[in-house]
Amino acid sequence: MVMATKNILVTGGAGYIGSHTVLQLLLGGFKAVVVDNLDNSSEIAIQRVKELAGEYGNNLRFHKVDLRDKPALEQLFASTPFDAVIHFAGLKAVGESVQKPLLYYNNNIIGTITLLEVMAAHGCKKLVFSSSATVYGWPKEVPCTEEFPLSATNPYGRTKLFIEEIFRDIYRSDSEWKIILLRYFNPVGAHSSGYIGEDPHGIPNNLMPFVQQVAVGRRPALTVFGNDYNTVDGTGVRDYIHVIDLADGHIAALCKLNDSIGCEVYNLGTGKGTSVLEMVAAFEKASGKKIPLVMAGRRPGDCEIVYASTEKAERELDWKAKYGIDEMCRDQWNWASKNPYGYEAQDSSK
Repeated sequence: MVMATKNILVTGGAGYIGSHTVLQLLLGGFKAVVVDNLDNSSEIAIQRVKELAGEYGNNLRFHKVDLRDKPALEQLFASTPFDAVIHFAGLKAVGESVQKPLLYYNNNIIGTITLLEVMAAHGCKKLVFSSSATVYGWPKEVPCTEEFPLSATNPYGRTKLFIEEIFRDIYRSDSEWKIILLRYFNPVGAHSSGYIGEDPHGIPNNLMPFVQQVAVGRRPALTVFGNDYNTVDGTGVRDYIHVIDLADGHIAALCKLNDSIGCEVYNLGTGKGTSVLEMVAAFEKASGKKIPLVMAGRRPGDCEIVYASTEKAERELDWKAKYGIDEMCRDQWNWASKNPYGYEAQDSSK
C-alpha cells in the first residue's frame, strides 16, 4: 500500500481530537509525528495511543514543541520530510478567550502563521485544518451548509475564522497549496477501549465532559443554560459527533489532498440535532447514574438550534458519521469510569 510510507505531522496531537486521530492514522498505516506544547493535554495520551496502536505504535514520534518556536519547527522539518500536516494545535475555551483575547490571538494565529512559513520553506504544502462550527456565528437557519455567511461571536471563534481567511489568501497567492478546512460540530465520546478520551483542564467548557464529571462524583450537578427555547424540550439543540467518526473524517480529508483540490471546506457532523436533555437521558442510560440538573437562564450568545449539513463531506470525501448518541454516551462513560480524574491522576496513583 502506497500510504504506508506517508509521514504526517500532527500539531496538537496529544489533545482530545488529536490523539484519537493519531491512533486512526497509525492503524491506517501512516507514520505520525506529533508536536504539542502540552498546554492543555497530556503526554500520557501519546503513550496510550502508542499502546493501542500495537505494532503500528513504532510509527509514532512525539516532540514537545510550541508552534511559535520557529527554530524548533525548522529543525523538525529539516530532519523529516512531511507529506502533509494536520493542524489541531490551539487554545479552545470560549469563556477564557473572552477574558484573555491576546493569549488566544497570539497562540492560535501566530502559531499558525509560523507553521505555514516553515511548511512553505520546506515545500510541504498540504494541510488539513481543525476549524469549527463557531465560524457560522448564530446561524439564521439549519442545517448549516458550507456556504453560510461567516461570523464569530467570541475571540476563540474569531481565531478560527481569521485562520480560515489566512488559508484562503495563501491558496490565492500560491496555487500549489492543497488545504482542507474541517468545520467540526460537537465532538463527544472516546475510543471504545476507554483508554483515551477527553480530559479538560479546569472547568469543562462543553456539555459532555461536564456530565461525565457529575457522573463520577466530581461535580454535584449539571447546570442547564436555558430551558425555554423553541425546541422539543426547551433546551438547546446541537449536532454531536463521535470523536472516532471525526478522526476518520481527517483521514478521508488527507486522502482527498491527493486530488486536484484547492482550498476546500467541509462540515463534519451527523446532520442531526440532539437536545441537552436528550443527551443527558442517553448518558444516564449508558452509565446507570442519575445526573442532577440545575436549570439556569440562557447564556448570552448561545443559539437555539445548530446542526450540520453533511452532504458535501458525504459526496466529496466519501465520509459519513457511523455512530449515534447511544454509542457516544457508552464510550464516554467507559472512559470516564476508568479514568474519573483523567490522565494525570490515574498515573500518579500507580
